[in-house]
Amino acid sequence: MSKPSRKPPKKQPEKLGGKAYEKALKNLHVELVKLQEWVVAKGLKVCIVFEGRDGAGKGGTIKAITERVSPRVFRVVALPAPTEREKTQMYVQRYLGHLPAAGEVVIFDRSWYNRAGVERVMGFCSGEQVDKFLTGVPGFERVMVDSGIILIKYWLEVSADEQTRRLQDRINDGRKLWKLSPMDLKSYSRWDEYTQARDEMFQASDTAWAPWFMANSNDKRRARLNIISHLLSRIPYKDITRDQQVKLPKRGKIGKYKAVAYPFKFVEERF
Repeated sequence: MSKPSRKPPKKQPEKLGGKAYEKALKNLHVELVKLQEWVVAKGLKVCIVFEGRDGAGKGGTIKAITERVSPRVFRVVALPAPTEREKTQMYVQRYLGHLPAAGEVVIFDRSWYNRAGVERVMGFCSGEQVDKFLTGVPGFERVMVDSGIILIKYWLEVSADEQTRRLQDRINDGRKLWKLSPMDLKSYSRWDEYTQARDEMFQASDTAWAPWFMANSNDKRRARLNIISHLLSRIPYKDITRDQQVKLPKRGKIGKYKAVAYPFKFVEERF
């Protein structure tokens, strides 16, 4: 009889350093610009959904994706709580107008999956409403995909300890306090409820035409790089930026016009 394995647990990689992160991110940003030009040229419609626990790093990942591309092509949708009127509509109705048209990449910072997560755990909807949503969402997403939308869904997973550290950091850092909503505080104590909601959401909506992809986000930098790299791999594109030979035109002669001695109000140079 063989002895049980006594291999030590797999060591977690060290947090990625700033220089290595910036270098890798710069290269990925170049590729995102290439993707952007391809999306526009070919009239692609791309929809990216980000879900995950509070503090998992959705906002930072979205910022890393969008900071070097055009906001006219990459649109971020982060809807507030539904209005009284929207509460009476078909549930997915408020999201339909935000779906991408040709030449657009729309990123949802939380999405229609609120019903399967926040709304369910916090008691904002009934169990029957959740069941109807989970039954119907695969069909809804099939219609999206059949219409030509490239749908990519990410779940950012963070450990309980890391979530606590990040939420506490928001409390202690005046620059981040706005990120901490009353809902974050209320949901903090419901870890297991969110885990169950996540699992049942995956079971119902992880389909062949709209699969879920989970990213370990305990290291924010690694998560951002991994997600951007994965995103680029999900949308076949070619580099057409080389075809766009851009040259500065010859500048006209400077000095023909004499500027008016206007009493401009200058910003004080304190730095």
